[in-house]
Formats: sequence, structure tokens, C-alpha cells
Amino acid sequence: VQLVECGGGRVQPGGSLRLSCVAPGFTFEDYAIGWSRQAPGKERERVTCISPFDDSTFYEDSVKGRFTISSDSKKNTVYLRMNRLTPEDTAVYYCAASGTTGVCVESMFGTYAMNYWGKGTLVTVSS
Repeated sequence: VQLVECGGGRVQPGGSLRLSCVAPGFTFEDYAIGWSRQAPGKERERVTCISPFDDSTFYEDSVKGRFTISSDSKKNTVYLRMNRLTPEDTAVYYCAASGTTGVCVESMFGTYAMNYWGKGTLVTVSS
């Protein structure tokens, strides 16, 4: 399963970006999908996750109220809308999918427990 993220780029503080994640041949609506990020010199950390069963969503405190995860089953695409971006949001953002469950499970490594990961897309917040 290959996940492909796009939509990263450079944005000024206070700006917005929307990331997309697609996976040809993989049905998103059956499994939990999450976004994690890794800032320069830091460990990868979870950001948000969506469960397909009831569209329940989970957010880390650092992005609550600013980021929104959503999915479009017809397009088989998951989005991450990021508003009011700050320099602390600068990171490579990774899309990940569970191939075994529709439940968002936190892993002991600081991310979500996922089976499939994309290569990431870089988001740089800078003036």
C-alpha cells in the first residue's frame, strides 16, 4: 500500500494550508487514518486521527481548534486543513493508515499505531 501526501509548502505565520493523502487501491473508509509530523531535530509525533466508523476525530492539544482532519470516501482522500499556522508547526507531515482496524490507537512511540506510511510532505511556516 502506497500513501502519497501533497499540499505542503511554505506559508507565513497565521496562514493556512490543506494537505491531501491518497492511496491508490486502498479503501480509506475501512481503516483509521492519521497524520503525524516530525520537526527538525525532534521525534515524530501524532497530530490527528479519524475513525471511519463514526467519523470520530482526535487531535493533539497543540493543534486543537486549528487543524481539521476529514475524509472524502468518493475520492478516497483524506485531508488535513491547517489554519493559524505558527513556526512551531514547521515539520514533515506524514499520512498513515491502519490496515487492520478502524480504531485510532496511540502507539508507545508517540504516533498512532499504523501499518502504512507515506513519505511525507514538508510544511514550512516562516516569514
